[in-house]
Amino acid sequence: MDWKSGRRSSNVEDRRGASPVGRGVKLGGGAIILALIASFLLGEDPTQLLRQISTQQQQQTQTQAPAQNDELSDFVRVILADTEDVWGQIFSASGERYEEPTLVLFTDGVNSACGYNSAATGPFYCPGDHQVYLDLGFLRELQRLGAPGDFAFAYVIAHEVGHHIQTLTGVSQQVTQLQRQVSQVDANKLSVLQELQADCYAGLWAKRADEMKNRLEAGDIEEGLQAAASIGDDRLQRMAGRRVQVEAFTHGSSAERVKWFRTGLETGSVQACDTFKAAGLTR
Repeated sequence: MDWKSGRRSSNVEDRRGASPVGRGVKLGGGAIILALIASFLLGEDPTQLLRQISTQQQQQTQTQAPAQNDELSDFVRVILADTEDVWGQIFSASGERYEEPTLVLFTDGVNSACGYNSAATGPFYCPGDHQVYLDLGFLRELQRLGAPGDFAFAYVIAHEVGHHIQTLTGVSQQVTQLQRQVSQVDANKLSVLQELQADCYAGLWAKRADEMKNRLEAGDIEEGLQAAASIGDDRLQRMAGRRVQVEAFTHGSSAERVKWFRTGLETGSVQACDTFKAAGLTR
């Protein structure tokens, strides 16, 4: 991708190296007073205890300091800016204002309005705080799954932003409400349709970003299609040594993910990404 000359988004919060809230230990004023009382009772030197507390808190502050910018986080900022420009234009054409999400970079684990998630969860979007969460280590996982390349990573970011679009348009809320009224198998089917729409939105972003900024280079489309194919539920089940169970799908098969990513890529149309309508469902 030709991205280095692109605008950098200011909506990135870098929490890499920070301990998630509730995971670290930090002594407040009350705790320090109790510690000092204990030192007097035990006959210890309170000044030495205070020095130890100060040292511990300084060390904790150092471990919580955000990581410095690097090329990969720089890339994330450019891709996020591209999604802002594309979706900002789409919403503006409909007479609406696009609410830009914040993208949070984290390491190992993170707290959000959706609770605590480890990096093993993978990138995710939390509708409760309108934020995308991303551990840059997921790039290695993409490579392991057979989806290397910068455009493959861009596809993942655009997919999560697609979930933000679903929250802004009310799709996510409608799906959640419907899922409460149906069986687990049918709830999974609704989840698949929601994920496939986000795949379509990722393809739509790629087409519009290329038209606006000439982002794509030779081989980028293939990277995106390979990424979509690599994270299909059927392929992941096989890689885990399990038989393919369609009723357990929550994101869609490799073929479905490729199909809908390609739909967005070829049409650049929001209407064409209505996976629910294509499945004969009305929301």
